[in-house]
Amino acid sequence: MSMSKLKAILFDMDDTLLDWSRFTRETWRDIEKKFVRGVYDYIIAQGNEIGDYDTFINAYFEHVKNAWYEARVTQIAPHIGQIFLDVAESLGASRDKLDMEACLQVYGWDVFPGVSVFPDVKPMLDKLKGKGIRFGIITNSAHPMSLRDRELRKHGLIDYFPDCRIAAADVGYLKPHRAIFQAALKALDATPEETIVIGDTPEHDIAGAQAAGMRAILRVRQPVPPMLSGLIIPDAAINTFEELPAVLSDWFSDW
Repeated sequence: MSMSKLKAILFDMDDTLLDWSRFTRETWRDIEKKFVRGVYDYIIAQGNEIGDYDTFINAYFEHVKNAWYEARVTQIAPHIGQIFLDVAESLGASRDKLDMEACLQVYGWDVFPGVSVFPDVKPMLDKLKGKGIRFGIITNSAHPMSLRDRELRKHGLIDYFPDCRIAAADVGYLKPHRAIFQAALKALDATPEETIVIGDTPEHDIAGAQAAGMRAILRVRQPVPPMLSGLIIPDAAINTFEELPAVLSDWFSDW
């Protein structure tokens, strides 16, 4: 049992708080075609000739794929705003005529159909909030938090996380890089000993948290790949958030 008092919990966002199990890559492409249209229209309105929308959206999908391929090697986070600018420039647009923030504002990012909050999330947050524990979100998202906040508002989650909502795109690095964990600790004014991390991905959430000096709980949504099961060992694992209080009681004398 730890002598430190539990001060903060950092949560991964996707597949930890939000259930994306009914979402497919094909769904993403179809919806993104609608979301990205506003960006294309903005670029054209600035006097750029970049071809038709099919050309633009296909180049966008290719840039996204390549950005994530590179990021998995470098841990440098992709940024969707930068991708928009890169796509436009690759098709002949003048960078001087474009503004990243303007691209993000007209990008139609929103809640995806079929994505919902796991039913055990809000009851757990309400219970822990009553204990005075502070919450943070750290997500390996190429979308800055200004966009992801649109989802949190519509899902009724944003008020649980007033002080710490951090996307990798905003920090510049992906989990398991320490930067995103350190930024969260600073935002919550907490030490690693006072903080735990909960996430569904061993190689990002668990390994990253442990390397930053925090204990990590695996949110089990699917079987862990065999190659990882012996290399990355979480400090605890839960199938539902109803199991979390028992873990906390083992670790903290008064939480």
